[in-house]
Amino acid sequence: MRKFARNCLAVILLSGFVTVMTQMIAAQEPPTTPAQDRPAFPGASREPEIKPYDKVITKEAKSDEGIFTVHRIKDKVYYEIPKSQLGKEFLWVSQIAKTTLGVGYGGQALGNRVIKWDRYNNRIFLKSVSYEVVSDPNLPINKAVQAANNDTIIMSFFIEAFGKDEAPVIEVTRLFTTEVTELSARTRLRARGFDASRSYLDRAVSFPENIEVEAVHTYISPPDVAAVPTGPPNPFQGAGMRPGSATVVLHYSMVKLPEKKMMPRIFDERVGYFTVRQMDYGKDEQKAPERTYITRWRLEKKDPNAEVSEPIKPIVYYVDPATPSKWAPYIKKGIEDWQPAFEAAGFRRAIIAKDAPKDDPEWSPEDARYSVIRWLPSTIENASGPHVHDPRTGEILESDIQFYHNVMNLARDWYFVQVGHLDPRAQKLPIPDDLMGELIRYVVAHEVGHTLGFQHNMKASSTYSLDQVRNRDWVKKMGHTPTLMDYSRFNYVAQPEDKIDLEDLIPKIGPYDKWATMWGYKPIQGSASSEDEKKVLNAWALEQDKTPYLRFSTAKSRGSDPGDNTEAVGDADAVAATGLGVKNLKRTMDMLITATSTSALNGEPFDDLEELYGRILGQWRLEMGHVNQLVGGFNSQQKHIGQDGVLFVPVPRDRQAAAVKFLSENAFATPTWMIRPEILRRIEPNGVLDRVKTTQQGLLNQLMSSSRFARLIEQAHGWRKSLSPRRFSCRCSKRDLERARRRRRRQNRRLSSQSAEILS
Repeated sequence: MRKFARNCLAVILLSGFVTVMTQMIAAQEPPTTPAQDRPAFPGASREPEIKPYDKVITKEAKSDEGIFTVHRIKDKVYYEIPKSQLGKEFLWVSQIAKTTLGVGYGGQALGNRVIKWDRYNNRIFLKSVSYEVVSDPNLPINKAVQAANNDTIIMSFFIEAFGKDEAPVIEVTRLFTTEVTELSARTRLRARGFDASRSYLDRAVSFPENIEVEAVHTYISPPDVAAVPTGPPNPFQGAGMRPGSATVVLHYSMVKLPEKKMMPRIFDERVGYFTVRQMDYGKDEQKAPERTYITRWRLEKKDPNAEVSEPIKPIVYYVDPATPSKWAPYIKKGIEDWQPAFEAAGFRRAIIAKDAPKDDPEWSPEDARYSVIRWLPSTIENASGPHVHDPRTGEILESDIQFYHNVMNLARDWYFVQVGHLDPRAQKLPIPDDLMGELIRYVVAHEVGHTLGFQHNMKASSTYSLDQVRNRDWVKKMGHTPTLMDYSRFNYVAQPEDKIDLEDLIPKIGPYDKWATMWGYKPIQGSASSEDEKKVLNAWALEQDKTPYLRFSTAKSRGSDPGDNTEAVGDADAVAATGLGVKNLKRTMDMLITATSTSALNGEPFDDLEELYGRILGQWRLEMGHVNQLVGGFNSQQKHIGQDGVLFVPVPRDRQAAAVKFLSENAFATPTWMIRPEILRRIEPNGVLDRVKTTQQGLLNQLMSSSRFARLIEQAHGWRKSLSPRRFSCRCSKRDLERARRRRRRQNRRLSSQSAEILS
């Protein structure tokens, strides 16, 4: 009996708990769609009767004609879809237009997909279309491909009436005011729920090729969610809500995809383009190949017979009207810096910068017809250059570059640390506007490169010799790196006696940029298909054999190529380049206090001093890391069948041994030049030991990694006879590494007493 009573009591308590939790969840997540508005299932008895047009689209309607006619009657929005547009494909692009603090940023992309509108009896289906798997529609296998890749129905709408030429009229309000899984921003914003009662459709405008809609959505995040972020939002890791509510204005663009598809250009690993991939079952091959095409803008010559011609439709970038006016001219220059690269491809004025129109109420930076450099009020020290492309062909349709305000601080710090000793303008903070403008120009030009289709090319900096990087005439003509798409910031190996012009310390469009633009954009006469272009494209790619600075990073190097470094200059000889870089870091350290003391009259704290000291230490770590990469490294070149030689060749033993010796003497010996009491005692009472030790430990762990030793073993034993330019002894190199480890341990034991003497 007692057991029965306990069980009954447990059931009662559990039911009460479930009731309370259900009520809490109901309070947190109000129903996204009222029951009377939910779509009926096929065959449901409540299917509405089709009414006369004027009974649905009444005199109250405010109508906007375009690719669809959009009607608004109070809070309801209707689409009148011409029969000619049924079954046609559109690109649906979602962005944040406005947001609450802590939930992303205005201009942030949320995603895109191909959709189409199909009629089925008295309903219209909104469908999602995938091009991940394709085949020739004329082949029998196409039926199997279609059966395995059926279009998904996102939402169903009853036809309310018929307009002119039997154009179906549907009400689409709930598409924008309810939670639609395929189009929802809730997951991206890491919100817990969606509140339909605090959400509404704000505006819908139709244009000849697109429809632009803005909807206000309110999301909720309960206070007991453990994963709620507490720090500033980071759009590169996904924005996240704080506890409570957030109201976000979402912008939806529905843009008609070109009916005449651009002929795609087949990707080649030897040239660094972003790609779109399709599994193609329509080829006569024993294995279904993955077809990979580059992403690029559609450029067609006004005069096809001219060697260089203006394009029929140039690439146009608008400057966000929210941009501080003094920086707008530099942003425009960064955009149009790419014009010489397109001239190499046969196009004059192919890319143009414009101010956003001031007197056009229909113009919006979120409109998917316009590419915009967005200026975002963020403490994030970065910028990004995404683009939206046609998944069928790789044609880039638009781009919105995100320029976060505090990237200016990062650019300032990089410039000061790397080349500040060469430029008097950088030797007092804050730096003047003319210098900051040039740094903004550089950042913008790099991000524009991404939106033109280009990947990073970290190998580029290693294809110039150290002598070339220090040669004033060479750098004037060729730059200190062959491309803007490398992370080869400023020429930190240049010495005062090299007399490099200040304007040439900053990267610019280089020979790789011009060549790669030519490779991807130059029309190939007489080619009727992508396959027809392959012979010419291969011939162009073979130019890399004779001209190393046209090469791109090797696809499968897996971190083994010491020339494929980030943040490097002159890494064709990383040991010598790092030695020169450290000489310059010492010069920068000498002027650190003076440069950061300009705000003394205002009584500012030592924030800049602390920040820049940390940046110098970080730069030292990066440069030492470049030397690390030589040990167990493989020089590589991306090659295809028909090119001589192999892709990967071990770094010669003497260069590896020199790298270990350099690290032992410079990285694992105490860098006493960093221990400056006049600096450190303005920053902290202690901590320099940990700063240096942690950096050294990181370098040593990188040097002694298992993957590095695996490569050393293969170099010494597996490939010694066939590949090594001379007999390579892994035993010798390992002994050097062990000696470096012991030396670092001894230095750590002496570091405390040595530092104490320096600081006393």
